[in-house]
Amino acid sequence: MSLQKTIHNRLIVATKEKDTVYVSTLRMLRAAIKNREVELQAELDDQEILRLISIQVKQRKEAIRQFKDGGRDDLVNKEEQELSILMSYLPVQHSPEAINDIVAGVIQELGAKDLKDMGRVMKTVMGQLAGSADGRLVNEIARKHLSR
Repeated sequence: MSLQKTIHNRLIVATKEKDTVYVSTLRMLRAAIKNREVELQAELDDQEILRLISIQVKQRKEAIRQFKDGGRDDLVNKEEQELSILMSYLPVQHSPEAINDIVAGVIQELGAKDLKDMGRVMKTVMGQLAGSADGRLVNEIARKHLSR
């Protein structure tokens, strides 16, 4: 079953269960998917949907940070609930050690020598990890390897 169909089915269940946080989160996600489909004039595949979910996750993390700084614990709680719902649709996240091994392998495979090769390394690594690693973390690890 496609990821879009899974999200749709879960939205129906959440609506019947009157789970308002789940319903609103999945509606926002479906709206983001629909907007992207209109923009591209094509139906999204699972990889594109995972990218959209990753973007939504990043937005929630940033909102949580800002709400904590502003002392808005009520909004922090809401954003954390939405974050956990969105994270449930992403693949299991790789550990920093696993990412380090993948980055090292890609650097060796590409023959990357310094930071000038960062773009090629990031493109290859993020293609392999597709939604299962935070881009910032991958960037930091790749930067450490390439600046040696």
